[in-house]
Amino acid sequence: MKAVGYTATGPIDRPNALIDFEADQPSATGHDLLVKVDAISVNPVDTKIRQRRAPKHGTPEVLGWDAAGEVVGCGEAVIDFSVGDRVYYAGAVNRPGTNSEFHLVDARIVGKAPGSISTSAAAAMPLTALTAYEMLFDRLRINHPVPGGKKTLLVIGGEGGVGSITIQLARALSDVTIIATASRPETKAWVEALGAHHVISHAAPLGPQITALGVGSVDFVTSTTHSHLYSEEVAGIMTPQGRYGLIDDPETFDIIPFKPKAISVHWEFMFTRPMFETADMQRQGDILNEVAALIDKGQVKSTVAENFGTINAANLIKAHKLLESGRSKGKIVLEGF
Repeated sequence: MKAVGYTATGPIDRPNALIDFEADQPSATGHDLLVKVDAISVNPVDTKIRQRRAPKHGTPEVLGWDAAGEVVGCGEAVIDFSVGDRVYYAGAVNRPGTNSEFHLVDARIVGKAPGSISTSAAAAMPLTALTAYEMLFDRLRINHPVPGGKKTLLVIGGEGGVGSITIQLARALSDVTIIATASRPETKAWVEALGAHHVISHAAPLGPQITALGVGSVDFVTSTTHSHLYSEEVAGIMTPQGRYGLIDDPETFDIIPFKPKAISVHWEFMFTRPMFETADMQRQGDILNEVAALIDKGQVKSTVAENFGTINAANLIKAHKLLESGRSKGKIVLEGF
């Protein structure tokens, strides 16, 4: 089968940073589904692993943790899927990725793909939707009010893949007031269209902008990028006993500013459930099914922003470069081999 991978860690602008190669087609056993991959999307985790995790056993490492496609094989322990089902999922970071024609994935973290959108639009959703949903409802519990708060949510990095779906899920499944950050005219328009009640710039101090909105303090914060730069200022604008979450990987992160207000700090990592095969691993499949239903009802739309064409090394290199530039909005997808 066709696949795309890398043979050594390093920057994306070196020769053969990603390569096309042929791999053996796997077979499904146990809880696994074998999926014929029709479309994928690219996430920051792809670029981070390419830079940091050396391939093992002398074979190329396959990246990719978003896919949509068709089930072509089921392990003996699979009960909720059949050959021919259209599915979407984010996979597990400790297993081979989705940048291949066929892919094995545990059925418990797979959802039935939404029927009202294209395969590529569906592929844009799983990783970011799971991250956003788990952050909002499992970590920050935004439907459990903070005493004395006004049900306000600040999304730092609202224009990105996770921020884009965070805004939509919060709007569809809660009554919080959503404040999103964006720094350019096109990204400000993007987050407004997704449902943010207010948009402020993360390129300027946040405190004065929040004050100018007249919404009071902020009860919940989800930070998607550069969290270490904002933590002290964010603590100052948050409601006492509020809840703060981050998803990025700062080299250091000072939580001391949150102590006086007893603000809880949560680190969301959507791969935790599949990596450790937690007792509630099935929740990821359930979340994806709920998101698919919201999409089919028109309450949430795909965050796909750009289609880079066929799934191959050249196009994936372009996608990695755009993600690393920090100037992407929404999700980048590729489709077909």
